[in-house]
Order: sequence, then C-alpha cells, then structure tokens
Amino acid sequence: MTAFDVSERRVWDGRAESYARTFARLCARTVPALLDAAAVDRGTRLLDVGCGSGSVTVAAVGRGAVVRAVDAEPGMAAATRRAAPGVEVRTGSLPQLPYPDGEFDAVAANFVLNHVGRPLDALVELRRITRPGGRVAVTIWQAPGGSGQALVGRAAEAAGLTRPAWLATVDEEHNFPRTPQGLSGLLAGAGLGDVRSESLSWDHRADPEDWWAGPAAGVAAIGQLVNSRGPEGVAAARREYDALCEEFTSDEGELVLPHRALLAHGRV
Repeated sequence: MTAFDVSERRVWDGRAESYARTFARLCARTVPALLDAAAVDRGTRLLDVGCGSGSVTVAAVGRGAVVRAVDAEPGMAAATRRAAPGVEVRTGSLPQLPYPDGEFDAVAANFVLNHVGRPLDALVELRRITRPGGRVAVTIWQAPGGSGQALVGRAAEAAGLTRPAWLATVDEEHNFPRTPQGLSGLLAGAGLGDVRSESLSWDHRADPEDWWAGPAAGVAAIGQLVNSRGPEGVAAARREYDALCEEFTSDEGELVLPHRALLAHGRV
C-alpha cells in the first residue's frame, strides 16, 4: 500500500456510522446516473465496490440486479449487510479484490477512486473482474469543485488549522487531473474502451448542524483537518463555519451547497 492508502485506512477506521448519518446522503445523489452508466438492469451481475452504507447496493437490488458488494472498512461492509439483507458483502481493498477474472457483468465504484493511492491500478483491477463486453462505471469529486464543497475547508483555514502531517496525499506519479478529460484518460489507460465522461452538478441541501456533524466526528480527510488541534480547534472552526454558512443559507434555514462530481464509464 502507498502512504495514502495507509492514511485512508486510518481516516475511515470506525467511522461507518458517522458517515451514514452525514455524508452518505450527499454521495447517494449520483447513484441513479452511475447505475444507468453501468447498464444495470434485472439480472445484471453487479459488484458494488467501496459499498459504504449501501446506497448503490440497495438501488441496484431495487432494479432486480444480482448484487455483491465489497469495502475496505469492516464497519462499512457491516452497514451494507444491514441495508441489504441477503446480499453477499465482503471485506477487500483495491487494487486487489477477492474475485476471479470476468466475474461480473458490471462494476460500479461510487466515489471510490478518491480514496485509493494508485487509481490506475484500481481501474485495471475493476476491468479484470468484469466480463468481456461488460461495463465499469465510476464517480469521483471534480476539482475544482462547487463552492459548497469548500465550506468546511474554508472554516478550518480561517481558524488557522493545518493538515496533519500523517495525512498523506496521492503520490504525484499516481495522480491524475480530476476533470472529465483526466478521468476519461485514466479509464482508457486501464484498457477500457468506448469511454465517456461527464460532469454532474447539483445543490445539496442539508441542515447546518447535520453538515457540521460529519467533520466534527472526524469523517474523511476534512474531519481530520477539523480535529487536528483538538476540541479548541474544533470550536474555532465551528465559529468560522457558522459565519460562512450565511452565504449558503436559504430562507427556510437550510444550507444549499453547490457540488460538482465526475461520472465516467467504459466497456471491457
């Protein structure tokens, strides 16, 4: 594993419940488009990679697909088992998954490539376990993203918080532009054909308390930044967050947060 993979395991260890209560609803927004891109329908043998709290699995089961799921974090795998009783859910991490060559008609990975240290190797693995003619579909966060994506980061910066030294980034030789062209190039480089990519934009609506709860609980890299100076730092970031929320608060008191993601798919 790369240093980034090691830090990701540390970031997500034991945070499945906090994720499910907070950021999971945001990430679920792209699920219908992701399953459409993977051509998931009744009888499709689908693997949900990085299944998280189970949003892709549940939606695919609803379409009549034959679904299996896998996640590197045992707590996430357990959450998907609870959400989709009867689905086989295993623990495993990219770029080596516990499935034979050509096992699936389609593989879907919703916001998973953001969390692996060798994205190209991860996609090569997804291609390996997909049958000839099958599809691989992925989403990632676009960079630069929507203004709503930067809200908590801006608050942490205003509070003087700095990224923990142990929190690694993807090595330059393994990274790629988080743009439609960059993601398309990555899929093509992994040997996928008929590659297409697009940008997805939407306004995520959330209660200000709910949106703060994820980072305050240490969820994702932003949560590690918010907690980098202990309770005092969290309190300082919260004060800045409350002030910045005014830019995004609707008349009803909800946050309206513009987000941008990328969706890409290719054929084996």
